[in-house]
Amino acid sequence: MDKPLKPELQAAIASYPAAVQQQVLRLRAEILEVAAGSEGVGELLETLKWGELSFVTEQSKSGSTLRVAWNAKQAEYLGLYVNCKTSLVNSYQTLFPGLFVYQKQRALLLPLDSEWPLAELRICIAMALRYHLDKRKR
Repeated sequence: MDKPLKPELQAAIASYPAAVQQQVLRLRAEILEVAAGSEGVGELLETLKWGELSFVTEQSKSGSTLRVAWNAKQAEYLGLYVNCKTSLVNSYQTLFPGLFVYQKQRALLLPLDSEWPLAELRICIAMALRYHLDKRKR
C-alpha cells in the first residue's frame, strides 16, 4: 500500500532520527495493509494526535485509534499506542505473553534494532482497528 503522506505527517516523522523514520514508515505500511485487508474497517484517516501519527477508523467507527510514536526516553523502541481505556493491551498480553514489550494499558513497544514478529503484530493491529466492531458482535 503506497498512500502519500500529508505534509504535516511528513513533518512529524521528519522530527525523528533517520533510523526511526524508516521504522515509522514500515509500521505505517503494516497498519495500512492490515486495514485494507480487514473486513469492516474501511479507509483510515491519518492525522496527528498529540503530535503523533494517528490512524482513525473515522468512516466505519470500527476500531480504536492507533498512534505511532518514538520517545527519546525509550529510544530503543517504537511505540504502537492504543486507547488506555480499552482492553487491547491486556488481550495482546494474553495472546502473546512475553512476545512484545508492553507499556501498561497504553502500548506495544517494538524494538528498533531487531525484527518484529509480523504475523502477531498484524493480529494486534487488526484487533485495534476492529475493536468496536468486534465488541458489538459479542
